[in-house]
Amino acid sequence: MKNIIEEYQSKLRTPEQAVQIVKNGDWVDYGGNVCFPSLLDKALSKRKEELKDIKIRGNLCFGPIQVAECDPTREHFLYNSWHCSAYERKLSDRGLCNYIPMIFRNVVPYYRHFLTVNVAMMCVTPMDKHGYFNLSCAAGVAKGILDKAEYIILEINEHLPRILGGFDESIHISEVDCIVEGKHDPLPEFPIPKPTKEDIQIAEHILPYIVDGATLQLGIGSLPNVVGSMLAKSDLKDLGMHTELCGDAYYELFKAGKLTNKKKTYQPEKGVTGMVFGSHSLYEWVDNNPGVIVEPLEFVNASEIIALQENMVAINNCISIDLYGQTGAESAGFRHISGTGGQLDYLTGAAMSKGGKAFACLTSTFTDKQGKIHSRIVPYFTGDIVTIPRSQDHFVVTEYGAVNLAGRSTWERAEMLISIAHPDFREELIQAAEKQGIWRKKH
Repeated sequence: MKNIIEEYQSKLRTPEQAVQIVKNGDWVDYGGNVCFPSLLDKALSKRKEELKDIKIRGNLCFGPIQVAECDPTREHFLYNSWHCSAYERKLSDRGLCNYIPMIFRNVVPYYRHFLTVNVAMMCVTPMDKHGYFNLSCAAGVAKGILDKAEYIILEINEHLPRILGGFDESIHISEVDCIVEGKHDPLPEFPIPKPTKEDIQIAEHILPYIVDGATLQLGIGSLPNVVGSMLAKSDLKDLGMHTELCGDAYYELFKAGKLTNKKKTYQPEKGVTGMVFGSHSLYEWVDNNPGVIVEPLEFVNASEIIALQENMVAINNCISIDLYGQTGAESAGFRHISGTGGQLDYLTGAAMSKGGKAFACLTSTFTDKQGKIHSRIVPYFTGDIVTIPRSQDHFVVTEYGAVNLAGRSTWERAEMLISIAHPDFREELIQAAEKQGIWRKKH
């Protein structure tokens, strides 16, 4: 114990001292979501005038990111994100953030085989009596990044929950180069939004396909969490959790007695995740909870692992879909919104699962800033990034119904998708399908 404490004290620095290691041209990695190193970020931003070409990677960071905000010309700091939060989306709109295309299960292998990390900075829990720091809510990719880093700085965040893990959920003091302490604001909260009428209708269309004992993945975004929270009010029982992101919907399912993990066919009795963010109640629930474990997304999101869960159900949000079945979940035209994340991972894994199903959910319309209503089901894409190729379609759900596109021809897909489009747009979609040669003439 004495040696561990001495080693800790010898590595303790102020944020300003710690960031002196960063030099021109470095690649710097930040911890993601609520493990974002705010003290180190602020200290690094103060070195703006003496540094150039510092490339920074983050992931679902909620901001503010000082290195991005302080340098509108991006001459000194160039920020990039693996998956954009709403805040990072706004940075992207301002030209201050670039997206890194990926599928979540591949992120750590990218680091392992292809990427350079000169300095890694991330928030962790306080050190335990054995000399370990828990990687907490961002453990899904954290250890893989730290393993590749030439220099590791840990920022202690006193508010982070300690989440038990299958593996790679912690790092030992002996592997760390520098430690920073300081006061932090309480963790940001992301409560489940109040469901809209359309959300409720979408959930009602999904419910008949879910059986007792099913294992759930609820994707990033408000709609999957709203749907998940509504499942807590259903008659379903003995549901399981295997997901890249654990949000408040799982806590709602647990409180309602629906989430037991007892019927999981792989890792039973354990709710498995790679990331956590939500309300303070959620953080308290996962803290030292043997029923919730965090594991690397390289493992959690591997399709062959997902497929081991019988009756695996993946519920994800998307932005638009064209009549060919191409699904977009990360951009609106050329405007970047979020990222591929694990959506393709779970669609593939759920489709491979015995009794598994994957749902891509979207409201049938959206209203632009000028008040004009647009269909989310479109004839064809004109600039939208394709997240799910038409060759891997499964269920698509709007407030008007659920259709399964798997194995369907182009004209069948057009018919099915138009049947769940908003009624006001169906006739023009039929006309477009006719022009595109994917509409069967009526007998």
